[in-house]
Amino acid sequence: MAYNSLMPAFLAVDLLGVLGILVWHFQGQHRPTARLIVQILFFACMTTAFVVSGIPPHRVITGETDGFALYMGTAARVLWWIHLAWATIGFIRLYIVLDRRPQEARLLQDLIVTAVYLGVTLSIVGFVFGAPIGTLVATSGVVAIILGLALQNTLGDLFSGIALTLGRPFSIGDWIQLADGTEGHVVQNNWRSTQVLTPANNLVVLPNSTLAKVGLTNLTKPDESHLVILPIRVSSDSRPAEVEAILKSALQTCQCIVQSPAPVVALKGIDAIAIDVELQFRVTAPAARTPARNEVIDTVHQRCATHGLSLAMPAQSYLGIVENSPLNKASGRA
Repeated sequence: MAYNSLMPAFLAVDLLGVLGILVWHFQGQHRPTARLIVQILFFACMTTAFVVSGIPPHRVITGETDGFALYMGTAARVLWWIHLAWATIGFIRLYIVLDRRPQEARLLQDLIVTAVYLGVTLSIVGFVFGAPIGTLVATSGVVAIILGLALQNTLGDLFSGIALTLGRPFSIGDWIQLADGTEGHVVQNNWRSTQVLTPANNLVVLPNSTLAKVGLTNLTKPDESHLVILPIRVSSDSRPAEVEAILKSALQTCQCIVQSPAPVVALKGIDAIAIDVELQFRVTAPAARTPARNEVIDTVHQRCATHGLSLAMPAQSYLGIVENSPLNKASGRA
């Protein structure tokens, strides 16, 4: 096959390829469907020009050695591969969408797009330029192992970020609490780290590899209402049923807590000194815990004073009083 006789086909493909790039660029990203149609049309026209001329578009023909013609043919094939990649990526961006999971869909799209670019690059190097792909892949594997060892922590954060994105234990704006007590709103999440804004207005940056290993509680799901437990001790001089009724009426008057479901007064135990009580109530959001707890404490204290209920000291305080009493010290000296 006379290579110079193929110059018209190469020129046509080169012109179509460059024109397709310009049209693709000026169309912008706001019309993805029209952009994909244009990409497919230009790719189809380039493929047709190759096929009609009897030229394989994906590889160099044996014996193609003429200088300028070889250059034009190589450029045409590179442009053909580029348009193939762009048409494939346009289809992926437009049609691979996970229902109501845009973040996961974007991650899946990015992974597939990376694989497409890598495959097209290797195809250009191997089929167009005739480089030995096997040797290149083997060399790349050795380099990848070296880079993997050098970037072990970074890669750990990367794959942990992918796992967190697919697992969705939290979303941007959720209030989370870690096993070490750190809590706050998630303000940013990427493949490298997650940023949490604490109630103290401090920004905590957590590497994804660390976040994937610690226990995590999402206080926002299934909704933002949050249970608060407030333990108190009431003198055992009063009847437990009377204590329950008085404390329950106190909770029902509080404005900062949720009344449906109704707050609960749980009698947890009793001894000769006091009745152990837990006040269980819900708030609309984790950030409302402090004002709600303050209101409940003030209301309970006022209601106990009104009805003659005496608050008791913790059991540990009585143990300390007994140990430090003069009688106990005298027996110890004896």
